[in-house]
Amino acid sequence: MSVAEPAREAPARPAPGQRRALVTGTSSGIGQAIARTLLDAGWIVDGISRSAAQGLGDRFHGHRVDLSDHAGVASCLAGLPVPDALVHAAGTMHAAPLGELDPAAGARLWHLHIATSELLANAIAPRMAAGGRIVLIGSRTSRGAAGRSQYVGTKAAMVGMARSWAAELAPRGITVNVVAPGATATPMLLQPGRASSPPKLPPMGRYIQPQEVADLVAYLLSPSAAAITGQELVICGGASL
Repeated sequence: MSVAEPAREAPARPAPGQRRALVTGTSSGIGQAIARTLLDAGWIVDGISRSAAQGLGDRFHGHRVDLSDHAGVASCLAGLPVPDALVHAAGTMHAAPLGELDPAAGARLWHLHIATSELLANAIAPRMAAGGRIVLIGSRTSRGAAGRSQYVGTKAAMVGMARSWAAELAPRGITVNVVAPGATATPMLLQPGRASSPPKLPPMGRYIQPQEVADLVAYLLSPSAAAITGQELVICGGASL
């Protein structure tokens, strides 16, 4: 269900040349780090999250919508300007071995990681101008991880979907990429749904930091990354070796 916010004035039109991004999951973790990084670089950011994001300044426009409510998400998108960049950073984790798979948990993972990506891209990409960017936050486990098949299945599907969109949108000058971090120091590390498959410390001896993910996303949104599309860029601290 959408969460109503107090009435407020419409955001001012961006100055000529000022870029605008739509980022999901901005209330914490990777999504908030991405929003902060873009704001620091002068972007206007529309953030969609279930909980309110705090302390992000006046160029941040928060929209409290539960991403499981696709009617609410569609309604929110209809009232927003077309962004120059779309970053779907919201995610969740559930782990279980064969014999204990929960279809309802699998459906929730698919709905958030894949169906919501589809909803966002389907609404935004056709209206994006040349130079547009789409980045999905995936996982370095997309090629397989014991005890996480439902989660991994959605992240593997995300890569195939992103590559398909990249091929479709390349002639229009729009790029699509997946940034795939390993275990990252966010609240998701402590989610109860991953108790049967806890996070493992990467060989470098520490977890990935949200800012490291945000910096790579910011690069992919920059003019310097115009030729990078259809890629899964892994940040794993050696965990994939």
